[in-house]
Amino acid sequence: MRADHTRGTAQPLDLAGHRLVKADLAGAELGGANLERANLRQARLVGAAAPRACFVGARMVRADLSQALLRLADLRSVDLSGACLRGADLTGADLTGANLFGADLRDADLTEALLRRVTLEVATMRRAVLAGADLTDARLATTDLRDVEADEDTLWPAGVPWPRRAEPLRMSVWR
Repeated sequence: MRADHTRGTAQPLDLAGHRLVKADLAGAELGGANLERANLRQARLVGAAAPRACFVGARMVRADLSQALLRLADLRSVDLSGACLRGADLTGADLTGANLFGADLRDADLTEALLRRVTLEVATMRRAVLAGADLTDARLATTDLRDVEADEDTLWPAGVPWPRRAEPLRMSVWR
């Protein structure tokens, strides 16, 4: 008799609506996980891998997502105010309607991310990659956009001047 080594396909983690305040999920594998409406306030997700994860409506105030892999993640209407996303990979992520007030997005990769109607007031985005990102109707009051990398496909809110590589842009009093 032969041993059967076939394994069933693992189902994505479902933590929808769970209270994970101050949880330590550093380095966690959360690919495809459902964290819709979860309370992740002050959670530590440093280096977590959550590609294609669903965080719709989650509360992630002051969470640490530095170096997290969030490619193609669904972050619509997420409260990330005061969160640290330094060096995070948000390529193709949907952050439509998210609150990033005071968030730290230095060195984050937001290539082709959807940032429509996002609140980025008082946020730091120094050296962030915004190539092909859609910032239509984003709120950028006092957002630090120095040394961001954008291209001709980047969609800015109406009236925002195009940042040129030769002259770093700082939106010190943008309204």
